[in-house]
Amino acid sequence: MSTTLMSGSNAPSLRARLSRLAESATSPLVPADFLDLFAPLRAGADLRGRIESVHAETPDAATIVIRPGADWAGHKPGQYLRIGIDVNGVRQWRAYSLTHGPRADGRISITVKAVPDGLVSNHLVHEAVPGTLVHLEQAAGEFVLASDHDKLLFVTAGSGITPVIGMLRNLFPSTDKGVLKLDRSKDLDIVVVHVAPSEPDSIFLRDLQALDASGAIRLVARYDDVHGVLSVDDLADFVPDLADRRTLACGPAGLLDALQSHHDQADLELVIEQFRTTRVEPGDGGSIAFANGTTLELDGATPILDAAEAAGVLMPSGCRMGICMGCVLPMTEGSVRDLRNGQITTVIPGETGPGISGAVKIQTCISAAAGACHLDH
Repeated sequence: MSTTLMSGSNAPSLRARLSRLAESATSPLVPADFLDLFAPLRAGADLRGRIESVHAETPDAATIVIRPGADWAGHKPGQYLRIGIDVNGVRQWRAYSLTHGPRADGRISITVKAVPDGLVSNHLVHEAVPGTLVHLEQAAGEFVLASDHDKLLFVTAGSGITPVIGMLRNLFPSTDKGVLKLDRSKDLDIVVVHVAPSEPDSIFLRDLQALDASGAIRLVARYDDVHGVLSVDDLADFVPDLADRRTLACGPAGLLDALQSHHDQADLELVIEQFRTTRVEPGDGGSIAFANGTTLELDGATPILDAAEAAGVLMPSGCRMGICMGCVLPMTEGSVRDLRNGQITTVIPGETGPGISGAVKIQTCISAAAGACHLDH
């Protein structure tokens, strides 16, 4: 009789044998399913977070403080994250700016403004409770401060203040003794032009006023019900040295489009973060056929993502403004229209380039049907 000794990679490890034993005892579940119940924020698990508190900022906006899982990699002030939360039994994903710099306690926060008919925003603002588990993705985004300019102008409107307040809180932390001026921010010259419908509707107004009172920033607050709608042509009146400053702006598409045109004409530097996309006039629409056999007839103004969700089709989603690419699906045949610029993308089987059966990936959040289309989903 001969004996064969097993060693190295040929020998099953004790951990592997124990794992198989545990899986056989808990089938059809696996041990990780039970760990998710007791330690959902552990290292190595899908990245999640637990809501720890919800603080009202205005009647329709709230700050959500979240304890992220062990694998959270941190962020730069001004970045956003995608958060997934179950609403009415369906997981919905949205993107929100982080409203702080790195925190000593490791927590993160987002500030959400409830928008009309906003499924997730209204849920987070009015119904989210401490203890709720949410799904997270790592922080992303390029709307961050560079270190090569010390004269800055922030132009924000409505919830567009959220990424900017994260930058300002990181530059000028607030304590019980007041606003701290750190070495990294002592030479900065910052003006903030903030627009809101009214003073009570101005998110983070107390923070901005405290920063202004301390001399950390100069605040120019503009309220539509008092001052009328802001005209970008008036910026030079509020900021006489506008040409010497780098402008960072975040807000509705109309304001950002006007700023882009203004700064282009004056050859001024502008960095923008946009929460809503500008839409062109709609086309004729068409049909969308899914791989599961579902077919929808759509008009030319409704994004494929919105129409499919309304019909009960489970769809991947994210920022819903054409930035994060979380909604991308392969189109195997047909044409869609980009609602931002009217551009038509067409897939012809056998003629379109390489991919999944010649498929082209489209962003469903900013695409509308422009004829009969087939999605591999």
